[in-house]
Amino acid sequence: MGDFSYPYKRLYYTFYNWTTFFGWARVLYIVLKTLMELGHEHVYSAVEKPLLVSQTAAVLEVLHGLVGMVRSPITATFPQIGSRIFLIWGILWSFPESRSHVLVSPLLISWSIAEISRFAFFGFKEAAGLTPSCLLWLRYSAFTILYPAGIFCEIGLIYVALPFIKESEKYCIRMPNKWNLSFNYFYSSIVILGMYIPGSPHMYRYMLARRRKVLSNSRKKE
Repeated sequence: MGDFSYPYKRLYYTFYNWTTFFGWARVLYIVLKTLMELGHEHVYSAVEKPLLVSQTAAVLEVLHGLVGMVRSPITATFPQIGSRIFLIWGILWSFPESRSHVLVSPLLISWSIAEISRFAFFGFKEAAGLTPSCLLWLRYSAFTILYPAGIFCEIGLIYVALPFIKESEKYCIRMPNKWNLSFNYFYSSIVILGMYIPGSPHMYRYMLARRRKVLSNSRKKE
């Protein structure tokens, strides 16, 4: 018996991929336009709303993995999306002092290009059942440059924000309180920063292995 939900899943993924594609395309357009016309100091303020919407929508990908709608392992999806959510909400949105830093522009450019190629790839795959060879190559090759660039910028921006996090004591919970617990956002940010050391190489190796497998299968089909 066939899976009657398949057509609806395909329709949903087609809509999700192309909607997110256009969201990131808008982010890239605004970043480049603002960078050329006003300078890097104004990039975040110009792109904030579409950036927050486009990146926060990625939480759905974690849910897709949790409920088994996609085959991507949650162990690979969650760390990448979690780090980005932390950066846009926990750093850039929470601490305005970090928004005008020069690393914001290359971060958003690398994120945007990576996401545009990824969602275009899956958008064609869901809508037409095939993908242009150029998109296949871009999807599984561009990350070799974009991922390290993005990671470098993420680490840099978290580091830049640390003094402001410590001084403001934002999101900190001090004892005593009715919950009988304490939380230090400054030290938590340092822990997250430290997790990039083992996490980034592991994720990069996973993506390289995935690239070899996909491109090898593609050559066999030709």
